[in-house]
Amino acid sequence: MPHEPFPPRPAGRTATAATEKVRAARDLLFAHADDYDGAVAAFAWPELDEFNFALEWFDVVAREQPDRAAVTIIDADLGARSWTYGELSRRSDQVAVWLSERGLRRGDRVVVMLGNQIELWETMLALTKLGAVAIPTTTLLSADDLAYRVTHSGARAMIAPAEATDRAADVDAGVLRIAVGEASGWISFADSDAAGDVFEPDGPTPAGELNLLYFTSGTTSATPKLVRHTHVSYPVGHLSTLWWLGVRPGDVHMNISSPGWGKHAWSNFFSPFLAEATVFVYTYDRFDAATLMHVMDTHKVTTFCAPPTVWRMLIQADLTQLTQPPRELLGAGEPLNPEVIARVRDAWGATIRDGYGQTEMTCAIGNSPGQIVKDGSMGRPLPGYPVVLLDPDTGEVTNDEGEICLDLSHPILGLMDGYHDAPDRTARATEGGYYRTGDIASRDDDGNLTYVGRRDDVFKASDYKISPFELESVLLEHPAVAEAAVVPSPDPVRLAVPKAYVRLSAQAPENHREAAREVFAHSRARLSAYQRVRRLEFVDELPKTISGKIRRVELRAAESARGNEAPAGEFSDRDFR
Repeated sequence: MPHEPFPPRPAGRTATAATEKVRAARDLLFAHADDYDGAVAAFAWPELDEFNFALEWFDVVAREQPDRAAVTIIDADLGARSWTYGELSRRSDQVAVWLSERGLRRGDRVVVMLGNQIELWETMLALTKLGAVAIPTTTLLSADDLAYRVTHSGARAMIAPAEATDRAADVDAGVLRIAVGEASGWISFADSDAAGDVFEPDGPTPAGELNLLYFTSGTTSATPKLVRHTHVSYPVGHLSTLWWLGVRPGDVHMNISSPGWGKHAWSNFFSPFLAEATVFVYTYDRFDAATLMHVMDTHKVTTFCAPPTVWRMLIQADLTQLTQPPRELLGAGEPLNPEVIARVRDAWGATIRDGYGQTEMTCAIGNSPGQIVKDGSMGRPLPGYPVVLLDPDTGEVTNDEGEICLDLSHPILGLMDGYHDAPDRTARATEGGYYRTGDIASRDDDGNLTYVGRRDDVFKASDYKISPFELESVLLEHPAVAEAAVVPSPDPVRLAVPKAYVRLSAQAPENHREAAREVFAHSRARLSAYQRVRRLEFVDELPKTISGKIRRVELRAAESARGNEAPAGEFSDRDFR
């Protein structure tokens, strides 16, 4: 259970020179809130030798705005509770004192496997104050996944909800175990309520010191990569994300994201706190669009970010139920198809602005506030991000289509420190003076970038380049299609043809042959001849990472392994001519 509110007392700390540098950079972006060219021209990353986000930013805000809500959580029964900046400042001091009494020190690594509960924010701030390294991890991990992450990261401690502690059976016995709730053999997080609430750091925090370790979702490799972030790369680098989101002081910012992934840190921690806004979380048991809109209306959400899956579910409902749409609408995680954007715009009078980044960086490309949005485009490079496109084959800079890369001859504060214990992987990712994202995009004459697909996912059919995302976007417009993944399928004439794995929606015909007829007809009507889906297979589920991203790599491998023999249940477009 969350602790009882503290009795009144002064909270927070005074600003430092580093605080003022970060604030100046932020306020410059605020001054150019709707001015893309002005922001890009004027912005420069603050130069910092020392910085601690919890001590020199959050606690300073707490001193200046102690009664402003920092985090508001709505439970499944629609009960609400808020914690102010002043309360969280003092409480994170108390947790930091308690963790230090448990023996944790600067540089110690701690797996944080918590859901959207206040203890997550208390812990993340406390670990930052200590100078310990947080390793945020989803609560959906299996026992094997958890053991791998603890071992691979060299974690000295782990913090988990009591109901997930059974998954730590294979974790080394020497790892300190802390449970939120009561669990046999685990230290109770509630014991921290008895600790002192005045934390004194052991010294200044070097800006380049390790602050966070994040596991990537592992869409294209068997095991996830471990990304290193410093005390400035995410904490200060998210100035770019703040500007893309359009979040302002006093806003109520809602981001639908699960803890343990980079996007949660983007929009449920660093960006809103940099903006002096409120992090707003609704912890529903099961998604219901009508209830979500009721919650947003009741609590006056001003900025709203959600992944494409949520946006696609929202447009199945009556969007007019939301009487006070948020000022800013955002999409991230995967690109949105134009139909979703148009439906929301028609209902709410605002356009969903897409953005692009990775666990390895903060938001690098986005449709910024006040700019004309080209439907389907990710937008333009954000302030502080020197984005170039490189030809995937020659490595030369191109002006039309290529791999999204960052020019490392410029300072990029929001980029990772590298991959943990993987110098070869880091060297490959930064070869030739560019950070290579592995994503392909096209650029129009106005500088707008449109996502094409992962470099590993784009393929050729009859010598034409095929973007799976483009084909999937068209398929998703058909009401019978709930999810789709397109991969190359071996063909004796064309070498490869586009094949779609499809999970059907509740609106699909019960007869699979009839459903296939409709989907193929839709493909023929909406796609160029060289792009058309030639094969189709219906599945109950698509292979996904823990974070919910489709693993096309598994589907490609299955297609490659079967050769030219069609599996049972596969449909061909030739069957319906």
